[in-house]
Amino acid sequence: MHLPELAAALNVPPTDLPPTGVRGVTHNAAWVEPGFVFVAIRGARFDGHSFLDEVAGRGAVAVLGESLSEGQTSPLPYLTVPDARAALADAAAALESHPSRALKVVGVTGTDGKTTTSWLTRHLLRAAGLPTGLLSTVGYELPDGRLRHFPAHFTTPEAPQVQATLRELLEAGGRAAVLEASSHALALERVRGVEWDVAVWTHLTQEHLDFHGTVEAYFAEKRKLVERAPFAVLNADDPWTARLTGVASDETTYSLDGSPADWQAHEVEERATGLHFRVKSPLGEFAAHLPMIGRFNVANALAGMAAAARLGATREQLVTGLASFGGVPGRMELVPGGEDAPRVVVDFAHTPPSLDKALDTLRATTPGQLWVVIGSAGGLRDPGKRAPLGEVATRRADHAVFTEEDHRDTPLADILAEMERGAREAGRSNFVSVGDRREAIRYAIGAALPGDTVLLAGKGAEDTLERGADVLPWNEVEEARAALEARR
Repeated sequence: MHLPELAAALNVPPTDLPPTGVRGVTHNAAWVEPGFVFVAIRGARFDGHSFLDEVAGRGAVAVLGESLSEGQTSPLPYLTVPDARAALADAAAALESHPSRALKVVGVTGTDGKTTTSWLTRHLLRAAGLPTGLLSTVGYELPDGRLRHFPAHFTTPEAPQVQATLRELLEAGGRAAVLEASSHALALERVRGVEWDVAVWTHLTQEHLDFHGTVEAYFAEKRKLVERAPFAVLNADDPWTARLTGVASDETTYSLDGSPADWQAHEVEERATGLHFRVKSPLGEFAAHLPMIGRFNVANALAGMAAAARLGATREQLVTGLASFGGVPGRMELVPGGEDAPRVVVDFAHTPPSLDKALDTLRATTPGQLWVVIGSAGGLRDPGKRAPLGEVATRRADHAVFTEEDHRDTPLADILAEMERGAREAGRSNFVSVGDRREAIRYAIGAALPGDTVLLAGKGAEDTLERGADVLPWNEVEEARAALEARR
């Protein structure tokens, strides 16, 4: 694509632009390569306009921005746009020739359940014979099953990476894609330019208020996904769904807890082999088996089935697909330890409601005592949930171990003190704080007895641990294995 063509695709008023070829687009000056267009975004910490000389030296061919600073000139052709982030996304989609138009695309949003629902939906679509790729917090997966990891802790990468990944999925033979769509991604236009076929809504609770300010603002960003899709799959058990009904041109609903819905689960049983339940649906009534821990995962299964059915999956394909699902890395992932060891489970639960559900689920299948190792993120990551996490951990578990979880530039002692306060104000004393996460894991697994369960919560499959300014490699499952080995 040449520069004048890109300008036309962005509806930028015609100017005397050279017919220079455009190889890519980015908003990060360090990522600029020869032939790139640089998008100058004014953010909370940096103004992209401060890097114009740098990107020119790196070989950029033009700049997109909302306006130059007073008295500033650009060393490159400057294309004025009303919204720089939107322009970044639109340019990325145009440069990749809009890959989502050639795919069936499912977007999944909600506070909890996004990753499991996304993986389930991907698996069900593959079971229906539709080569499907996936973009989730765990990484992105090509239709042939190859999993690759995104850097850093982002549910959704920036728009150029989203579009490039969709193009890669398409060229690898994909016919469908499932994307997690976080509130950050929707607010920051990271998934603008994706043409959705189905939007899935799991549920909404307090999260990311450090970024959005209020629950209403958080809901408004999540709602964008439903607004942009022609078909929505909505959780009838979530009170917020009442405000989503009718937003999409067509919709279906699901319920685990007995709410009126198109897809309903009943006779749910948790057995050693996983979850067994019956489904009432537009495809008829049928028995289903999902080899996962946690009753709440039935809701995720209903959402995935409804989305897959919209794209053509049959009842038989849904039943077969559910029964063969292998789970999600870092989501209720069992770490084998032998008969003389406690049961150890790794899960991403990092909000009070998700931790509550995880511990409640494990309590039902734990003959001994229940342990939890839990931290809370630092920086600006919703400090209001630290005390509630401490309260939930000590109320639901017999023993809580408070520790680090990406405390970044926030003193770890302050985070632990808030979690301890939440426990003490609830009249609880069944906790200990161990600042080093590795030591906390070893403490809990070493002290637990056979028949006990130890939940390692908060990190899931994340592959880094942010400690101050340091970003360290991390693997929660491997840490659990090492702790189990150390107790032998």
